[in-house]
Amino acid sequence: MSSNKNALIRYKTLDKCLKNKYRKYTLEDLIDECSEALFEFEGKESFVSKRTVQLDLQNMRSEKFGYEAPIEVYERKYYRYSDPDYSIHNISVNESDLKAMNNAVQILKQFKDFSMFKEMNGVIQKLEDSIHATHQKSIIHLDKNEQLKGLEHIDILYDAILHKRVLTIGYRSFKARISDSYVVHPQLLKEFNNRWFLICSNKHNIYNLALDRMESIRIEEKIDYVDLNLDGDEYFKDIVGVTVSRTMAPRNVVFFVDSSNAPYVKTKPLHKSQEIVSETEEGTVFRICVQLNYELERLLLGFGECLIVHKPRKLRLRLQEKFKAGFRNYEQLVIEDEG
Repeated sequence: MSSNKNALIRYKTLDKCLKNKYRKYTLEDLIDECSEALFEFEGKESFVSKRTVQLDLQNMRSEKFGYEAPIEVYERKYYRYSDPDYSIHNISVNESDLKAMNNAVQILKQFKDFSMFKEMNGVIQKLEDSIHATHQKSIIHLDKNEQLKGLEHIDILYDAILHKRVLTIGYRSFKARISDSYVVHPQLLKEFNNRWFLICSNKHNIYNLALDRMESIRIEEKIDYVDLNLDGDEYFKDIVGVTVSRTMAPRNVVFFVDSSNAPYVKTKPLHKSQEIVSETEEGTVFRICVQLNYELERLLLGFGECLIVHKPRKLRLRLQEKFKAGFRNYEQLVIEDEG
């Protein structure tokens, strides 16, 4: 159990003792109560030291956690609250706290229509009622689209990852005429560019499946789940998007952005590894270290004529061919219009 969790259990136990009007608690009694409470939560013998409880009482008395508990020692032996109605669970909040909580509620409300957040609706309502939240319009607007196809699958996929369950997924890619059936071990859910993906494995191969291409999901109770213990931050650290290669090493991608668009790239880096190589009046040369994937190409192409890839040569030539193909498409339209 974490030290923070231990401390919370001790504070809760001390609070219960100090507001008890029908029993006198010495310091030794408080130590025993805290030790017993931790034993109940952890299921193993847990001894709380005298110094720890004394420090807890000191912290509760102070402003450190906002308690300022009125703890007194009477008859030079017993501990209690001087205010019999006091409890650390009845802490009042100031106007600044209420404003901050109200802002948090407004942000939470933006998620209420997502299926995976439906259980939060009651919690959000309780927060609004308890802090007397104002029904103001949301000042912070998050980019979301509740109409995205595939959002209905998030609940079952999230639950399968949480409880380590194997799934059979009926999946039809954009190129396929009929759906295929995949037995997978779900590992992570990933959102990119307003689209959701399931990162899953099968025989130690890792795939990313778009939720909007899933046609059916079935739990496989008789297959043992294989947990790859993926850490999202580590797994996606070398890429833009969701497509990760387990064999490709990240490459230095060097690109030029003209002076009118360079500030946007400076303030919103394409990847966390981004750094400036050089700057002139014409523009800025940047470098990122990433794997070369489809999402990176789409991102770079989105800058149009404002961005030029210098390295690696393979990526530069690939984007060059795409721009040539686009140019031919527009030329054909001009010919058709003139015809």
